[in-house]
Amino acid sequence: MTTPSTSSAETTGGLRYLAPETDRPTCAAPWQRTVSFSVCLPAYQVEPWIGAAVASAINQTYPAHEIIVCDDGSTDRLDAALAPYEDHVTLLRQPNQGAAAARNTASSAASGDFVVFLDPDDRFVPCRLERLRELAGIRPDLDILTTDAFIEFEDRVIGRYYTEENRFVVDDQRQGILGANFLFGLLAVRRSALAAIGGFDESLPDVYDWDCWLRLILAGARAGMVDEPLAVYTLRPGSSSSSRLRLLRGRQNVLAKACARHGLSGVEHGVARDALVRVQQALALEEVKELLVLRGPDRRRRAWTAATRAEASLTSRFRALGAVLSPALARRLLIRQRHRAEGNPAAVLAARQ
Repeated sequence: MTTPSTSSAETTGGLRYLAPETDRPTCAAPWQRTVSFSVCLPAYQVEPWIGAAVASAINQTYPAHEIIVCDDGSTDRLDAALAPYEDHVTLLRQPNQGAAAARNTASSAASGDFVVFLDPDDRFVPCRLERLRELAGIRPDLDILTTDAFIEFEDRVIGRYYTEENRFVVDDQRQGILGANFLFGLLAVRRSALAAIGGFDESLPDVYDWDCWLRLILAGARAGMVDEPLAVYTLRPGSSSSSRLRLLRGRQNVLAKACARHGLSGVEHGVARDALVRVQQALALEEVKELLVLRGPDRRRRAWTAATRAEASLTSRFRALGAVLSPALARRLLIRQRHRAEGNPAAVLAARQ
């Protein structure tokens, strides 16, 4: 998580937002500025949820320019789920290629000034596009616009996306995005800026969004955030352990790619390298846990390697050493913890952070 300092601004109309300082003139009457938003949804096996997501995009106080759904090779009843909204939605189809490819297909077909991403199991609050338009009008220098969000688990709001520990970075967004993904992902990005960097990297199976935001900011884009919870980010019960492994492996890929970039300053490269080391440490411990649960033949050696890593924290060392000394006991404890975590919203959220 990132904790650089932030600053805020407030408009005459009462819009609270966070954004880097600018020496460019701001718009005194943001409501007079016309900005169009293309809402894009990737869709794969999301029949139960996509209707609510699309409805939330339709029922905006400032209408979307268009709503584009890319069916990424679904085999469920997606057409039936979208039937009530067919007059409002452009439906594209492609063989299953992954969410990054589906986002690229949808955004490539968009014609609005900004592309706004909406995952099919999440929702927009009705005034979200209106608030994003206000921010775009006040700060026309921003290429990335996002908001805070409610986090929902089993139809109950359990918190907000941005917290004291997970803050929106203002002061140095290049360093901030190299250290961690500080952008809530249901964001709006200027379509021309997204096209200029080539969209999402389809070779990354996970965490492709962080890689995209990273490349945008390193290419000169600046981000602003409306300081209101204007979306609902849904957590679903499931295998927190497999989610955590995928997330950490994805972060490792993104950071390794970032460390190989040309054009980073020495400080920026150090930020990316330090973040990569932390992710590799966490991933090594998570993989040991998985080996213990699955009774992998290499579990003792891998646990010893994790315990003796030079950069490992004291807590990680103790956990790994426990696996070396008593893998059977460690396995029983892990399985018990995982069963408890499946229905625990805090544990599900932690697996994604």
